[in-house]
Amino acid sequence: MEQRKHRHGRGRRHEGAVLSIDYYAYASAIRGWNPGFKTAFSAACLLLCIACDAVSVSAAVIAAMALLTVGLGKLPLRRYLSLLSVPLLFMLLGSAAIALGVSLRPAGQFCLHLGFFYLYATEESLCQALALILKAMGAVSAMYMLTLSTPAGEIIHVLRSLRVPGLILELMNMIYRYIFILMDTQCRMRSAAAARLGYCDYRTSLSTFGKTAANLLVVSLKRGTAYYQALASRCYSGELRFLTEEKPVRAAQIVPAALFLTFLTILWRIAG
Repeated sequence: MEQRKHRHGRGRRHEGAVLSIDYYAYASAIRGWNPGFKTAFSAACLLLCIACDAVSVSAAVIAAMALLTVGLGKLPLRRYLSLLSVPLLFMLLGSAAIALGVSLRPAGQFCLHLGFFYLYATEESLCQALALILKAMGAVSAMYMLTLSTPAGEIIHVLRSLRVPGLILELMNMIYRYIFILMDTQCRMRSAAAARLGYCDYRTSLSTFGKTAANLLVVSLKRGTAYYQALASRCYSGELRFLTEEKPVRAAQIVPAALFLTFLTILWRIAG
């Protein structure tokens, strides 16, 4: 059992200590759960979080997904929060348009004078923005639970069993892999530039960043071409098949999941 865990616990690790989602998925302690069950559970939580449109439901989904990913999945909390910070930043910027308003005269419960105009917010607008952020974060955390505990090959296998068109699955796989090619290429170029003192000061850093960005697409396209040629040399015919192991669904997983979904429904009824 220990050898099996060690064999499958390897993931994709990029230079510069940048760990990809693949690495977390393979290293997750709940990787042994049935991928179909995890997909169905995360989709159910996502749909309930959006459909119920209740702050209590969104908060419960965020807490439960964090418990599964960090508590049971053994993902470091710092890494999990770092991954969540990216969508959270976009949500904060997007919700600012709902929370804040502009007026030529004082308005709202909270008002800030900025020269020729006032920036104001009301309690209602702040509550709407908070509810929107929590709902979006609940949906994102549900998807994070799936992607941080299930390798891409298993997710594609589940989608194939649901009769998703093969062309869509192949595009998903190719795009997913190409993202990691971009990440790996950028890490290598950054390490090479740092070894040549490309980031010794601010002005040099700007120049290095521009040159790296200009060369990143060209180098990544070359590596992507080599990736496709490697597939073609192995008789790739337009469809990738992954070896998947049987992972039965256990009652110890179904019962808590059903209870949690019931709990979310009760929260929604109470909030409504």
